[in-house]
Amino acid sequence: MTDTAALLAAYDTQLRAAETSHLPPGARAEVDGPVVRVVGQRPRGFVTGPPDLGVDGPALDALIARQRDFFAARGEAVEWKTRGHDRPADLPRRLVAAGFVAEQRETVLVGEAERLAEAPLSPPEGVTVREAVSASDMERIAETVSEVWAEDRSWLAAELTDRVVRNGDGRTVVVVAEAAGRVVSSARLEFEPGTDFAGLWGGSTLAAWRGRGIYRALVTYRARLAVARKTRYLQVDATEDSRPILERMGFVAVTTTTPYVWTPPR
Repeated sequence: MTDTAALLAAYDTQLRAAETSHLPPGARAEVDGPVVRVVGQRPRGFVTGPPDLGVDGPALDALIARQRDFFAARGEAVEWKTRGHDRPADLPRRLVAAGFVAEQRETVLVGEAERLAEAPLSPPEGVTVREAVSASDMERIAETVSEVWAEDRSWLAAELTDRVVRNGDGRTVVVVAEAAGRVVSSARLEFEPGTDFAGLWGGSTLAAWRGRGIYRALVTYRARLAVARKTRYLQVDATEDSRPILERMGFVAVTTTTPYVWTPPR
């Protein structure tokens, strides 16, 4: 039987700290009381904290306002990442009162890498799965991601090239699914040094290629890479579209996560 409480405890003690410990080039972490804010990363600033912030009432309001005002002075948006089991329980309400807006709630899933790696790697006919290793790969990925999300994400090419090609330390692995020479799907595997975890991030598949097993193939491929590096768990912040697929593959829900975003007025 899966010990969900133990998985959540491991997530809280290991991954939450890792979120602000291993940052992309140009980003830095700053401590402000119980929270840590990340400055200088795309596409917006980031704030996170422990499961219990240890402050409430007016002190919590002041803490929230400081983060908002810090990024306002920079003219930048900021995301405050909350989890469903966080304390104090009224943190979301106070974030909204300070001008933050809730984005889509996702489910935090954790799975055992060895079990996930045992699934057959079976992309649809004509589709190949491989690691992306060159700057040209990253440019093609950014083009596909921009099409998937109907917005300009060309900046992603430079960021992935920095993290994988120029300054690659092995922490970030990018995988692609290709058909007839075109990138039809891509995703990342982020190893978290000093933890039992690696994260699955950035899954983007062209609409015409969804529902054909590519997503599952990319998960299995990344699970095998994780096992090769002796990683015990994989973690995903899953949308409602991907959650059922991942749970059928063996992932377990441990909590939820909701980003609250403040955006500078135009």
